[in-house]
Amino acid sequence: MSPASRFRAFTLPFLASLLLLGCSRERQPLSTAPTDHAEPSETVEATSVEPADPALLVRPTTLGGPLRGLDAALLARFAAGQDEFEDVETVDDGLGPVFNEASCATCHSSPVGGTNGRAETRFGQLVGGTFDPLNELGGSLLQDHAIGAVGAGGGLYTYVPEQVPAEANVTAKRITTPLFGLGLVDAVPDQALLALARIEARFFPSTAGTPNLVTELRTGALRVGRFGWKAQVPTLHQFAGDAYLNEMGITSPEFPDENAPQGNRDALAYNPVPAMNDDGTGVARFADFMSLLGPPPRGPLSGQVVVGGVVFRQIGCANCHTPTLITGASAIHAVAFRAFQPFSDFLLHDMGALGDGIVQGGATGRQMRTAPLWGLSARTVFLHDGRASTPEAAIQGHAGQGAAARDRFARLNPFQRAALLAFLRSL
Repeated sequence: MSPASRFRAFTLPFLASLLLLGCSRERQPLSTAPTDHAEPSETVEATSVEPADPALLVRPTTLGGPLRGLDAALLARFAAGQDEFEDVETVDDGLGPVFNEASCATCHSSPVGGTNGRAETRFGQLVGGTFDPLNELGGSLLQDHAIGAVGAGGGLYTYVPEQVPAEANVTAKRITTPLFGLGLVDAVPDQALLALARIEARFFPSTAGTPNLVTELRTGALRVGRFGWKAQVPTLHQFAGDAYLNEMGITSPEFPDENAPQGNRDALAYNPVPAMNDDGTGVARFADFMSLLGPPPRGPLSGQVVVGGVVFRQIGCANCHTPTLITGASAIHAVAFRAFQPFSDFLLHDMGALGDGIVQGGATGRQMRTAPLWGLSARTVFLHDGRASTPEAAIQGHAGQGAAARDRFARLNPFQRAALLAFLRSL
């Protein structure tokens, strides 16, 4: 059987069966500890969010470590990629002239490959319902560092950090996202995410997600985006090149044009390293690091955690935070045709007031990609802008298509609420 046939025969029915669990008409109430609080109006299914065969799951490694099952050559690629990830760029390397940080590891730390909650700024202008990213003024991403004075005697030209222009009436903060297990996400075929969107539309229309179809620069093909807060990037390789340019100012073959500071292209005449900064080697190594970085380990599966997983699906969290996905074909054996649990459908959802107001690709200002929940226990801030300091506060901050699950959470009794939070802490 060909890889494509194997995927169609196994993956799509598996995805459908996972989602159909949430549509069962036969429900059993969850037994709870005595409480003076009223029971929620919804009953809780006595089924698990775990797949039927745990042996299908990718086995996690230590947090920040490589995927299990890599051979010596792939482990060497992971090590080289981690070196690139941790390397601090300099002006001589092409850093800037405006940038956010000089190293990938600066933002993706706590632990290696995670996030330290570093917030960046997006801005734009909304007039008559039309969003303008203000590219001519340096938008929509603000670069808040600069290389300073350059040229003869250090005084020919001074690059300064960008500021949100007065013309902007939309600003948003976004924290950097963890990188754990992204090689698995990269290997999920577009057709699986498109099928997932169709299944959600059929069975959960009020919370159904929308794919963000974006261009893959390497091929020119229209692909399903899956990386970034707006699912605006389709592949890890493109994600790496985008980060090199927009976060560090390092140009590469797919991103050859330097960011003009505050949109002023004349300022690029003083750029000390005007030639292409990276021939693609550094970008490829960073992509290797992300592709081979293992998924985060789960905490102990206690009885309370199992009950919390049931509550998680019953109140509607799993409608968007899809527990399990399956990869397709991959040149990396440890990634090919594997089940993994990111707790995300990687689709866009209308989050109402929780949206950040920024338009990217097909994503509107109200839409955000479902944030993966794996590795949640390693994080200290939550939601796209880090406004929530606890998972409970993050749930309470949901709006739009997430409002119904938020309201069901508010009606849980203390036993159910404690179980759900224990489940989230186990991720």
